[in-house]
Amino acid sequence: MPELVFFSGTMDCGKSTLALQIEHNRSARGLQGMIFSRDDRAGEGKLSSRLGLVTDAVEVEDGQDLYAYLVDHLSQGGRADYVIADEAQFLAPEQIDQLARVVDDLGLDVYAFGITTDFRSKLFPGSQRLVELADRVEVLQVEALCWCGARATHNARTIGGVMVVEGAQVVVGDVTHSADEVGYEVLCRRHHRRRMTSATARAAALSPDVLPVSSS
Repeated sequence: MPELVFFSGTMDCGKSTLALQIEHNRSARGLQGMIFSRDDRAGEGKLSSRLGLVTDAVEVEDGQDLYAYLVDHLSQGGRADYVIADEAQFLAPEQIDQLARVVDDLGLDVYAFGITTDFRSKLFPGSQRLVELADRVEVLQVEALCWCGARATHNARTIGGVMVVEGAQVVVGDVTHSADEVGYEVLCRRHHRRRMTSATARAAALSPDVLPVSSS
């Protein structure tokens, strides 16, 4: 039976690499996929990984009907044996509903890849809808690590290495960036709560340890 599968994880845990691997494995067996992406680090209309792999994709626009797009593609003689949706956290909830309809009405497997929560530890609307609708939610087993060595579970937004907790939910950035740019860093829950990035941890190491007194 076709499925809607949500592969979730923090940044830098290999989601896009897995998406590209799935595409490679199926294309090697003669299958053709429809690949959707949004705000990829490599630019518009791309699906890329930090390992340097990249392929073309359909850039999803605001308000675009993904089900209608696929129906039109198939009606014009196009082929789609499965669907990959990368950066799925950036999709609107109604677009996730459309992907579920692709599974149910068109009989195609849909593999969605995305981050579950934003830099404030709040669910992305698209990810929330995927958790609600997916036949399976798979947490990627390649663990990203916090600077302390613990398993990273949270995505922090940084400016100049300092964690920020205010701003728009979607700001495109990466875990590799120059010091004065908006960037992201994956942290364990403890250090996300303390707003302690690798840069601030290095600064704190120059001072005596102080026990936290905040109740937050």
